[in-house]
Amino acid sequence: MVKDNKIIIGKNEEKELYIVPKMANRHGIITGASGSGKTTTVKVMAESFSNAGIPVFYVDVKGDLASICKMGEKNPNVDGRVEKLGLEGFQYQAFPTTFFDVFQKSGHPIRTTISDIGPRLLSRMLELSDAQEGNLAIIFQVAEDEGLQLNDLGDLQSLLSHVLDNRGDYSMKYGNITSQSIGTIQRNLLKLQQEGGDVFFGKPELQLFDLLQYDSYGHGFINVLDAQELYKKPTMYAVFLVWLLNTLYDHMPEVGDLDRPKLILFLDEAHLIFSEMSNNLIKQIIQVVKLIRSKGIGVYFISQSPSDVPEEILAQLGNKVQHVLRSYTPSDEKAIRAAANSFRSNPNFKTEEVIKVLATGEALISFLNENGEPNVVERGFVLPPQSFMGTITDAEREGIIRSSRIYNKYENVFNEESATEKVDVLKKQKEEAIEAEKRAKEEAIEAEKRAKEEAKALEKAEREKKKAEEKKQKEKERMVKKVTNSVTNKVINKATSKVVNSLWKNLFK
Repeated sequence: MVKDNKIIIGKNEEKELYIVPKMANRHGIITGASGSGKTTTVKVMAESFSNAGIPVFYVDVKGDLASICKMGEKNPNVDGRVEKLGLEGFQYQAFPTTFFDVFQKSGHPIRTTISDIGPRLLSRMLELSDAQEGNLAIIFQVAEDEGLQLNDLGDLQSLLSHVLDNRGDYSMKYGNITSQSIGTIQRNLLKLQQEGGDVFFGKPELQLFDLLQYDSYGHGFINVLDAQELYKKPTMYAVFLVWLLNTLYDHMPEVGDLDRPKLILFLDEAHLIFSEMSNNLIKQIIQVVKLIRSKGIGVYFISQSPSDVPEEILAQLGNKVQHVLRSYTPSDEKAIRAAANSFRSNPNFKTEEVIKVLATGEALISFLNENGEPNVVERGFVLPPQSFMGTITDAEREGIIRSSRIYNKYENVFNEESATEKVDVLKKQKEEAIEAEKRAKEEAIEAEKRAKEEAKALEKAEREKKKAEEKKQKEKERMVKKVTNSVTNKVINKATSKVVNSLWKNLFK
């Protein structure tokens, strides 16, 4: 509820417990044991922020917040709380809601591109070493220099393989590229792909202004991310949250202190975030949380105990709602003392004792005042929600999705000519060049072979010609010799005949 420019969250017999709108971006935390009323508190806060004209983005791990889109119905528990707290002007209402789902089953898809993530943040997401990060930076530089758009994981994998196949050429231009680093990047990308990265990365990517919408009454839209499947995939969950915080920080303008925030983020089951994330990613979140309020964005963590959130973040959380904590073990007692010590004490009760006995829906509440100082902790009941208490049907959810102002804006994936296509062209060109070179070599070898055969044939012909000429010469010489012999013989025979005739004549004289 909103009253006199105050966002009313709780009430006790003496006063209303409210958030000053301009202090809502100073972050906050809602904690308490299971079943203590945290979900109702978050719902009431989201409703109140919406009524105050502040859009909300809620990471819904358990699927509890979907019914905020539906008008509440008369309910004995709600009516009893309204009467007990004396809430004037309480009305049931539905709230403008947009459903999102990274896996595209229970809401509009949320995507981003590899190019938009950039090498630095992606390196942290993939937990790369400095050397591996350096190689990834080279890959992104190659993409930029050669006009390659990295939309999805397939694009990045294609470019990695291309650079690896040609790393000699690229190393000369960009520096050392190792097959070990490229291999590690490819393996980590495969792990991310198996957890859903293949649907998270691509186009069309989410446009931030679609999270900052208002209905015709000026109420901020409540953007509910169905994360029931997402949180089961810790790597993908961490990647998404780090991307969301960094994208908001990088793209939202500096605005300083506004009359009211531009957006409030609720991150449910905070212990899942910080227990599963690597130290590098936790450091990244800590850094962003410290700085993002200057962009007009408030971040609220929901978990069982304040100890689930790192101390560096806890120190930034000025708006606190603490539900009951149970004490069964020494570690429980330690957590209760830590929770109690995080409040500005109230002289009317002992905070540490009250935490143990709070009723369902009751909480210790302390918000920042106009000067940004924490108010004295108060014990009070959280207001009842104005929206529906319960779950909605699949048909009701589908109806909200189909009637959304962004329906069909993100549903259909498209992939303009990106790195994969261009790398395939380069690969084909290289294969064609190799094939052409191969054919040229083969043709040169064949030509050389033909030349050798022709030379051999010519040499043979020359030998045969020479042999024929020698034979002809010999035949000529034989014929000359024969003729000569014949003539000689005739001459001799004629001379001989004369001699013989003379002898015979002389003999018979």
